[in-house]
Amino acid sequence: MKYVKDISTHTLEVKQSKFIAWLTPYDTYKITLEKLKSQHPKARHFVTAYRYLNEYEQVVEHSSDDGEPKGTSGKPSLMVLQGQELINTAVIVVRYFGGTKLGTGGLVRAYSDAVNKVLDKVELYEYKKECFVTIEIAYSDIRFIEYECEVFEVSILEKDFDIKIVYKIKADEENMKKFLEKTQRVVITL
Repeated sequence: MKYVKDISTHTLEVKQSKFIAWLTPYDTYKITLEKLKSQHPKARHFVTAYRYLNEYEQVVEHSSDDGEPKGTSGKPSLMVLQGQELINTAVIVVRYFGGTKLGTGGLVRAYSDAVNKVLDKVELYEYKKECFVTIEIAYSDIRFIEYECEVFEVSILEKDFDIKIVYKIKADEENMKKFLEKTQRVVITL
């Protein structure tokens, strides 16, 4: 499975209709959709499709035709995401009607092509399951732990300073295992 880290866009023109595809990480999907609706008030349709992993590691999918004939826009866009095995990713296609009706086959092709074209422009990253760990360390070990976090690509989500220091951290399973092995002499896992 793969995912995207950044927002990308590509414009496709078919018989004077413009299809502006925006590929975004799922985390920024709703904000991006709101921005696009305010930036493109004259657009006819905002077709969407997304796939993400829920807390049970299940793929959740959704698509919307947003007024286009049923099954001609959202579903084809979603099928492109499925074909690329993308997760935690969303696509929004903004359509400006050009005056010529494309028919159901033409719409399916146009929306699929728009999503494929934006996918051609982006770098896809391999998905690795992340795990979250809470650790306790002494003040004297802060520098060592923060250095090892950088080395093993471990993100520090929270820091709590008291008698001991408690960090909430996250990383993919492989890096977390290596990090905990390297720091086992100074880290207490909670």
